[in-house]
Amino acid sequence: MTEGVGITTYVLALAIIGLAIYASTDPFHYSPIADFPDFKSYRIDFPPWSQLPLAKDDQNRLQRSEIKFLNQVQGPESLAFDPQGRGPYTGVADGRIMFWDGQQWSEFAYTSPNRTEELCKPGPTPMSNIKHEHICGRPLGLRFHKRTGDLYIADAYFGLLVVGPQGGLATRLVSEVDGVPLKFTNDLDIDKEQGIVYFTESSSVYQRRNFIQLVFSAETSGRVLKYNPQTKEASVLLSNVQFPNGLSLSKDGSFLVFSDCSVGRLRRHWLKGPKAGTTDIFAVLPGHPDNVRVNEKGEFWVALHCRRTLYSHLLGLYPGLRKAILKLPIPTKYHYLAQVGGRLHAILVKYSPDGELVEILEDSEGKVVRAVSEVEERDGKLWMGSVLMPFMAVY
Repeated sequence: MTEGVGITTYVLALAIIGLAIYASTDPFHYSPIADFPDFKSYRIDFPPWSQLPLAKDDQNRLQRSEIKFLNQVQGPESLAFDPQGRGPYTGVADGRIMFWDGQQWSEFAYTSPNRTEELCKPGPTPMSNIKHEHICGRPLGLRFHKRTGDLYIADAYFGLLVVGPQGGLATRLVSEVDGVPLKFTNDLDIDKEQGIVYFTESSSVYQRRNFIQLVFSAETSGRVLKYNPQTKEASVLLSNVQFPNGLSLSKDGSFLVFSDCSVGRLRRHWLKGPKAGTTDIFAVLPGHPDNVRVNEKGEFWVALHCRRTLYSHLLGLYPGLRKAILKLPIPTKYHYLAQVGGRLHAILVKYSPDGELVEILEDSEGKVVRAVSEVEERDGKLWMGSVLMPFMAVY
């Protein structure tokens, strides 16, 4: 980039921040993209502005949710129920996996062999333990193998792990793939036929505690990986991915979908059939996704951190602007506030097996459910967890 283009980029970045503040409530009434300079060298494959989904839940139905376990679980990112239907199990901010037996919470498992009571004691908020996550562990995605009862764990710092039905210290299965150490393992799913574990690494450069830098750097070191428990080998399914996050297999196992977090879409990778080995766009989302989970009908529930704003949409279109903004002398928290439009509010979207939008639920004011990382449909209820909240919610 020449010096002149660099200055233009910085000026444009500042202008976008101003526009984001001005128009953060609803950026989709107009389309100023055509008025911006040509940044084709930075632009990624993304649908036109007019094609973005605008569906809303005008009834704010998530405000009817019940808050459960307030201040009993800090940052419950992922929820899982064992083959006997017991639970939920969830990973929390201090590095443990907790189990609800119907009466109380108890420690089921942990991922780090380096835990100490002093460093890894539970904190008062979901962010209290972030400085020690690399020592204590941070379990994110959880999935039970339905036949064996083993719990597979994607720990942000310790990679892919498994623990038996009795719990305890989890066994590390994968800490590097193709000679590249895992930096930010995020989510996983298990093929019910072959037992192959598919999982995401959000970045090979940044750790979870540096997720803001990951969002704004536009770096593409993320990978979708797989582990074969029979051969005990891990391999790369997809590389050069920008912040892959949640992952879920289709009900029939013919494909998987994963969250393209920074851009705000779901991508589909075919595992079987005539399209096997190819990847396409499954759905364009109204916000920025975290985990994805399949229900009994084969529909996909997606948890969205926030609705897309003018600011976040333009930065998704032009990663070069993200890099420029990251270099500006602006505190990280302001980057984050601009990204989420000034406030968090939970959104759940459901898609058919063909990628059609079926339902949307939200709490646009953040009155009851301010953030959500995952939604699990079970027995007519939606169980919600969030890496940012000190509780679960049930709708």
